[in-house]
Amino acid sequence: MSETRQGAGGNDRNANDRNRRPVKRSVRIAGHSTSVSLEDEFWQALRGIARERGVSLSSLLTEIDRARKGRSLASACRIYVLQYFQQLATARPAQE
Repeated sequence: MSETRQGAGGNDRNANDRNRRPVKRSVRIAGHSTSVSLEDEFWQALRGIARERGVSLSSLLTEIDRARKGRSLASACRIYVLQYFQQLATARPAQE
């Protein structure tokens, strides 16, 4: 059963939905500070990818920033994570 909470303006909110809101974090990209808002699941995925690749999160975000082609940095990060895991899924041999 989901918990609900009375939100601003009298709207009911699912307590779990509050935890899925984007989290704004300050990051350094190519030597300058900026902030990026992503859901915690994407932050976790990016940290895991950086760790697996043996690079810092800042280095990974710099790479994503350079390749983003006009997208917002947040969108580019989400797409990067999606494509990363899609490539992993297609690289694995099919399990019977």
